[in-house]
Amino acid sequence: MPSYAAPLRDYEFCLYELLDFETHRALPGFEEFSPDVVKPVLEQAAKFTTDVLYPLNRLADEEGCTLKDGKVTTPKGFKEAYRLLCDGGWPALTCDPDDGGAGMPHMVNFLFEEMMCAASLSFGLFPGLTRGAYVAIRQFGSPQQRALYAPKLASGEWAGSMCLTEAHAGTDLGLLKTQAVPKADGSYAITGTKIFISAGEHDFTPNIVYLVLARLPDAPKGTKGISLFVVPKVLVNADGSLGARNAVSCGALEEKMGIHGCPTCVMNFDGATGWLVGEPHQGLKAMFAMMNAERIAVGIQGLAIAEASYQNAVAYARERLQGRSPSAPRDASGPADPILVHPDVRRMLLTQRALIESCRMLALATAQWLDLADHGATPELRKVAEARMALLTPIVKAFLTDCGSEAANLGVQALGGHGFIRSNGQEQYVRDARITQIYEGTNGVQAMDLLGRKILADGGATLKAVLQPIEADALAKSVDPRLADFAKPVLAALNLVQSATATIVARAKTDPAETGATAVPYLRLLALTLCAGHWLKAVELSLPHGNEEFYRAKIATARFFMASILPQSRALADIIAAGSAPVMDFEDAAF
Repeated sequence: MPSYAAPLRDYEFCLYELLDFETHRALPGFEEFSPDVVKPVLEQAAKFTTDVLYPLNRLADEEGCTLKDGKVTTPKGFKEAYRLLCDGGWPALTCDPDDGGAGMPHMVNFLFEEMMCAASLSFGLFPGLTRGAYVAIRQFGSPQQRALYAPKLASGEWAGSMCLTEAHAGTDLGLLKTQAVPKADGSYAITGTKIFISAGEHDFTPNIVYLVLARLPDAPKGTKGISLFVVPKVLVNADGSLGARNAVSCGALEEKMGIHGCPTCVMNFDGATGWLVGEPHQGLKAMFAMMNAERIAVGIQGLAIAEASYQNAVAYARERLQGRSPSAPRDASGPADPILVHPDVRRMLLTQRALIESCRMLALATAQWLDLADHGATPELRKVAEARMALLTPIVKAFLTDCGSEAANLGVQALGGHGFIRSNGQEQYVRDARITQIYEGTNGVQAMDLLGRKILADGGATLKAVLQPIEADALAKSVDPRLADFAKPVLAALNLVQSATATIVARAKTDPAETGATAVPYLRLLALTLCAGHWLKAVELSLPHGNEEFYRAKIATARFFMASILPQSRALADIIAAGSAPVMDFEDAAF
């Protein structure tokens, strides 16, 4: 039977050894989060996700959600699990204490989100969307809006959802048509239809707070004319009590490939009452301000699926008997050896493991910058952290979700025919993982954002600041006999990144297609290089503990990464060097 257990030991290694969380908690507001506080939180999170959520995962996938008379019913057990989630205070982990939150670092919360989404991605989407609504209102809402909505969202008493996409306007939000007409009382009448709205309607909470992008009557064309509005499903009275139902409804549920336990809705706004959030025509600014945390969270979803897939595949490989070890039988008295002994199965499992641990290190390092951007002691530190976090965010979103899909497919392959059928739980990971590469901005868009808005925009200055300490560390360790085999590949990858960056920057000045044609391989090249830098540090930390199984496995996984995954960087650099011509010179009519 499939099973999942949170990898708590690796969490501790990443937090306290690799990323020095003890120093990190010296940031203003984090002082109380000592190991004896954080450890029980993670242990209780592991218990909740393993005992409560994971048993619901396959059942929810099979049952799905239903829509009847405008009301959505979620799978059996989900509503009760959500109540336990709220009773445990989990939605409020990173929320401000003024709103009843715990004020915990993003580094800790993202580990909880990994556990939750590994146990059930469909379930994990609900509190994730609520947190996004909370962040937007907390940062851009008026004092009245913050007082009215933030505490309810923080506790999970009310849920949140984001309403951006329209049928004719996906990534190009400048095309959206939803209208917001001013009313005499200062509110707005919102009219339009939004599609692909995750958790747009459900039975968890008595109210859902929608954040809706719409246009004012005098709005300029394109993205400069978009405003953000808060539109509650049920109107809220001045004293905070619920009033009449608003003119917003779910018109349909999408039939989809995966995440069946989370409703993906068509939402109709028929003159619904809403209120402007922030300034007129500045909706995208408000929306994208919260996107950094949300896009990292989607990356975490990819990591979560990869971890769950890997655990399932390893358990199967230990038990499934087939063939003999190529060297000598592991169990000569038995009919066959477990498939774990076969080189190709080991390659698939190690690839999953190396990608998972790479992704976790990269994600938590980015979460550390996110914490610094919010809690840095000085404006200068917060500004630096904001720039670095912004650079790393599209990498985390795209690389982690690509790896999640890759790991899920490897998991199916490791199980063979038993991975393709439903009973072993493996094929669901493939279906659930696939959406993570699409929503919150497709991975191609993330790659173009990385190059266009982050690297080319400042001439590579922020990238240089990120890479310099990795290069200095690798140079210092390249003369250490214990670490040279790990440091030299890092230096080689850094050289490839630096060369590729210079090439793209130069070509982009005269070739407008250069960025789009090379963005995806460039993002992966940079991601692999950043991960290699983390692996080098992980090995250095592990060497003094070489007698312990955990650290031996860490070093061996690092060796596999350097030998079998990082060499992809050379091929990626060759693709980038070829430029846009192989893509753009192909005649349209020949497709």
